[in-house]
Amino acid sequence: MRSMGSKAGYIRKRRTLRLPITLSVIMMTLNVALMVCWIILLAQRGSWSALTIGTIMFALIFVGMMFYMFLTVKEVRLNQRQSNFVDSVTHELKTPIAALKLYLETLQLRELSDEQRADFYQTMEHELQRLDHLISQLLEVGRLDAIGHQSDPEDIQLERLLRRCAISACAHHKQEPEQVVTFDVEPIIVHSRPVVLEMIFGNLLDNAVKYAGDPPQVEVHVRMKGADRVIVRITDNGEGVPSDLRKKVFQMFYRGGDELERRQKGTGLGLYISRTLAHILKGSISIHDRLDGSGSVFEVELPGRPES
Repeated sequence: MRSMGSKAGYIRKRRTLRLPITLSVIMMTLNVALMVCWIILLAQRGSWSALTIGTIMFALIFVGMMFYMFLTVKEVRLNQRQSNFVDSVTHELKTPIAALKLYLETLQLRELSDEQRADFYQTMEHELQRLDHLISQLLEVGRLDAIGHQSDPEDIQLERLLRRCAISACAHHKQEPEQVVTFDVEPIIVHSRPVVLEMIFGNLLDNAVKYAGDPPQVEVHVRMKGADRVIVRITDNGEGVPSDLRKKVFQMFYRGGDELERRQKGTGLGLYISRTLAHILKGSISIHDRLDGSGSVFEVELPGRPES
């Protein structure tokens, strides 16, 4: 059933793109044919002024059609990502709600031991945290420019913040930080609002732990670049990000694959949020291959200075 749904979704998306592309190609072909006929006809008659004007007009129409096709394909792909996003959010919302409902009904209808109750409460707390994380991400997208503006920028010890984010990411995925994340960090200060840096590195470390291999191994390297720039590299041992997707993964709503077949949960907003906030701080985020094995390296460049 899952494979049939996935196949139907793929066919629907392919047809949605095929129609505007086909129409645009037909229109451009007709335009080229008319232009060739126009050139031949006027060249035989010696109407060089009309030939020049007509050729320029046909060329402008051709460029306009190409631009229209580009915008149409871009809009269709955005609609597809939005549809994927709605499917993902619907699933992400329904799953913890269904789990909470089941545990509550069990607590009401059955007599449980203290150990079982404690286990149920712990699971319910985890599901509530998952809901809270999802809702927070959805709200953050709508106010990225205003995030953290209620507080003033301050000098932040980067290593302390990164360790805090790593602990939170490991707790989210039920991993032990000491066994998963290793640090090689120079003492560096970044002048920023804490919540902004926490969101940037919180999302990146959460992604690194989520998509790491089995067992997950994440490395955090921090070095100065020149006198006033800092480079943070977050390396995982997962499957890596293909080179043709390294720009797409930072787009809003983008998630590779199909929602029905996806193994990892999420909304496709985390990397978009991280990159947008990095740009606000006059920084950047890029993805590279891991040189000593499989995996990805997320490289963040931000303004910073050595800790005195």
